[in-house]
Amino acid sequence: MPGFPIDVHMSEHGLLDSIADDVRRGLSAPQKFLLPKFLYDEEGSLLFEQITELPEYYPTRTELSILTDIADELMGRVAPREIVELGSGSSTKTRMLLDAGYNAKTLAKYLPFDVSQTIVESACVELQQRYPDMELHGVIGDFERHLGLVPPPVGKRLVLFIGSTIGNLEPKERLELLGEIRKMLAPGDCLLLGMDQVKDIGVLEAAYNDAAGVTAAFDLNVLSAINNALHADFNVAEFRHRAHYNRDLDRIEMHLYANSAQTVHIADLDMTVEIAKAESIWTESSHKFTQDTATAMLQEAGLTLDAWYTDSLRYFGLALATAQGLALDPHMSLRRGD
Repeated sequence: MPGFPIDVHMSEHGLLDSIADDVRRGLSAPQKFLLPKFLYDEEGSLLFEQITELPEYYPTRTELSILTDIADELMGRVAPREIVELGSGSSTKTRMLLDAGYNAKTLAKYLPFDVSQTIVESACVELQQRYPDMELHGVIGDFERHLGLVPPPVGKRLVLFIGSTIGNLEPKERLELLGEIRKMLAPGDCLLLGMDQVKDIGVLEAAYNDAAGVTAAFDLNVLSAINNALHADFNVAEFRHRAHYNRDLDRIEMHLYANSAQTVHIADLDMTVEIAKAESIWTESSHKFTQDTATAMLQEAGLTLDAWYTDSLRYFGLALATAQGLALDPHMSLRRGD
């Protein structure tokens, strides 16, 4: 048994049920689609790690550089007693903030929230050695369904939703999620939200169509993931990846195009899917923001922008926000109720 609790709200069986429902819905739509979360099976996660090292792919290293620059100032400003991170993964970038809070002796607890129990447990084992005096509490679930099951706070809370995952959601879904996050915030609590920014289209499209073809392999792997999870027979070799920027909606759209007409059988769904030559399956949207559009989105969700952190090129943004009417008070006591 690990030396930290793990709350499991989504079992492997529950995850498969969720995948089945979403795949049936997506491949029955007039514009066929698969949700971005299907990109991150074990192989997809390994490929994404490779993507973050590519010269064209700036978001991960840019966000990490911002976090490195602001960690001490941010943690001094917020002084959270606990950090809850949504979509925590391996918690790599978060360690900048954990280091700052732990060294300042203000941070007492970290709660990584992710769909993968294996990844959360592995991260917590490493973190336990790095921060022996910090309490760790893993939560396994879907952040669109299980936020209400996060354990009660032990004091002032900082919620992290970094990595630009917010951009994968459509506007209605973003507002619903941000509304649920707002419910997690009490006076003095904060949200730190990561967002990729609008920039030169050439830079954006290159980041999702890299010369080495790693993003293409990552995108195509979603078909292999569906084959494995639901006993489907996608002929992966008969599809090609392409991403383009939609100027009207300020988003990158990733698609897989069929090189030939396909008849795909999905045994676990008792479903047959006909795909025409050159027809696409939409696999990801990645919305881009400006400080103004980020502020407007937060306001619509009942949140107030308190600080905006960015890099010198304004490629990436981190928004520090509080619930409207619950603004950050720099003089507030560290612990609630004091």
